[in-house]
Formats: sequence, structure tokens, C-alpha cells
Amino acid sequence: MLEVKVAVGQVLDSLVYILSDGISNDYYLIDIGDFDAAQSILPKDANVRGVFITHGHHDHIFGLNELKITYPACVVYASEECAKMLASAKANLSYYVEMPVEYTGEVSVLHDGDCIELFDDVILKVIATPGHNPSCLSFLVNDYLFTGDSYIPGVKVVTNLPKGNRILAQQSVEIILSLAEGKTICPGHGEKH
Repeated sequence: MLEVKVAVGQVLDSLVYILSDGISNDYYLIDIGDFDAAQSILPKDANVRGVFITHGHHDHIFGLNELKITYPACVVYASEECAKMLASAKANLSYYVEMPVEYTGEVSVLHDGDCIELFDDVILKVIATPGHNPSCLSFLVNDYLFTGDSYIPGVKVVTNLPKGNRILAQQSVEIILSLAEGKTICPGHGEKH
């Protein structure tokens, strides 16, 4: 059974989702904008096996280095474009808010349609949802759809940042909405729907 908890980060109120099976001490994260917020929810004996990054903007990756120091075996999953952004404070925009963050460690590159088993009977499916940024991925896990900034209910997708694309953003929203029926939408900001 999948359990999902959420922590609100201090960097632009970005959300960190914590996934568990409710049985083991194994956990996966969706984004890591604020390590302290995530750690406040994780038990002391947690084994964080991986973090899935929805896209490479700083508010969704700010706590990545702390996460890897604390849980060195944690696998970082991201798109190829996101992997490049992680390594550059200018590309991930952290340079421009005077909080530069760069991650140059290993990244397990994800592609549209990839499926990864997190727990018994819990599969994460990768969905490419570019537009807000070319690095954007959404993740379908059982009855939860994690959309990052590709879709925030009631909010127009931001496409005026570098490499944003309004047409791709609209196509991605249509993909997300086609998958959303009967699912809980978990955006990168705001509240679950």
C-alpha cells in the first residue's frame, strides 16, 4: 500500500512528497526543495532509496546536496535535461536568487514511459510533460499523479522563464488531465487535488 506525506519547503513554498509502503523503512521522495522540511517528516531510521526530480528549477532541488550527504545511497532520478540543470547554478536559476546550488553527482536518467518498481505492487511511471521547462517530468504512482510545475490546479503554467514553451505546456496539461481522472493530483506548489 502506498502512503504519501507532504512537506512544505521554505524556497517558494515548493512541496516535497514522501512516499512509503507503510511497512518498511524505505522511502522515496518527489523533489527535494527543502531538506529540513523533508527530514522533519522522515523517521530517524529512514532509508531514502531515491528522489525523483520533476524539473531542474532551484526550488525543487535546493536540498539535493544535503539529501545525498545524509543518504549517500539515495539514487537521483531526473530527465537528461534536468541532469544538466542540476550541475549549473545559472541553468537551475539558483544563481539569480543568490542561493547557488549545484549537484554534480550521478543521475539515473529517466525517459518518457519508463516504469520503476518502488515497493511491491507500487510502480512509478514516467511521463514527459515539457513546457514550463524542457526538463519537466510527471510521475504516476498508483492513484497519485505528481505534476511538479507542469500543472498546478487553478494556476496558469509559467512559461516565461528561460526555455519555457507555451505550446508544449498546453500539450502537457492536456496529457496530465487525460490521466488525472480518479487520481489525486500532487503539484509542485499549492495543495493536492
